[in-house]
Amino acid sequence: MASAHREGQDNREVIHHNDICVGCGICSDICPTNALNLGPILPIARGIVDMDYIRMDENKCVVCGLCSFACPFNAMEFKINNLAAKNMKEYPKWGHGTNIDQEDCILCGKCELYCPRDAILVRRDLPKVKNLVSGEIKTEVDNCIACHICEEMCPADAITIKTDSSSNIGRFNASDIEIDPEKCMYCKICQKVCPEDAIKAVCTTCMDSENIPPVEITGNVVLDEISCVNCSWCENICPSNAAHTLKPFKGEVLLQENEEEDKLCTGEACHACLDVCPCNAITLTDNHMTVNDDVCVLCGACEKACPQKILSVDRTSMELSNIKSKSWQNILGSLID
Repeated sequence: MASAHREGQDNREVIHHNDICVGCGICSDICPTNALNLGPILPIARGIVDMDYIRMDENKCVVCGLCSFACPFNAMEFKINNLAAKNMKEYPKWGHGTNIDQEDCILCGKCELYCPRDAILVRRDLPKVKNLVSGEIKTEVDNCIACHICEEMCPADAITIKTDSSSNIGRFNASDIEIDPEKCMYCKICQKVCPEDAIKAVCTTCMDSENIPPVEITGNVVLDEISCVNCSWCENICPSNAAHTLKPFKGEVLLQENEEEDKLCTGEACHACLDVCPCNAITLTDNHMTVNDDVCVLCGACEKACPQKILSVDRTSMELSNIKSKSWQNILGSLID
């Protein structure tokens, strides 16, 4: 974690949080004193080099805080007298963000599975199996030959065969057949596969289905807004339209190959763009990079990492407002083509 401090009428501090930095280099691009330098993002992303994405020269940094307001990913923090400047009305405000409607969410967990930043946690309270099924199981341990077939075949993993060693015959015998009532579904598979009739099951679920209470799944979805980069993967894969995302930028990533200058995508031989993308927005198709515009946040990390220099991020608008300073308008405006 890099930081810079300045004391005066106000105590100011800029902090770089590498754990949530995506290596896009936006902060270093707009720094008016060249105090920020982007490290080798590809070796860092691949784990070859252990260092921060951003190196900060405290001697050059004037702690203006411009980098923190240019960063749409919360990786740069600017404090004035230990208070977060982003909450102060005189400074610029980002309007992008992600919201998950708890009322519409069906707790399927797809958003958690697809999130490239591990920013989503789905917490589900599932009903117990024993409250949804009913029946009876009887075991005859004296008939059991400890073949373990029922244990292996049980789809609910509800059966455990306990064994002991009998010295007079030199092999294991069954000492108990344990049935977990929390797991058993009374499907009768154990009875059907047992070669010695050691298990007998009766399922009353179907006969008494009208008395089984409705299945209710409760829980909630927790979104880590600090780690979230607003890529909209959750919105794109949500089957109940419960996730809603506004990205920080609009635009596109352009692939500008030039055969005469030997500037061609090398695909699998390189895949640098794929390795640094924080959104899993890049795939290799026909040995060429392809960008999924639906989930790309136009951060520019791929452009910085491309050794062929054939990628260009074309931003046409951004969700940053309340830029009151004319000089800041000019500098922050450079993020948009």
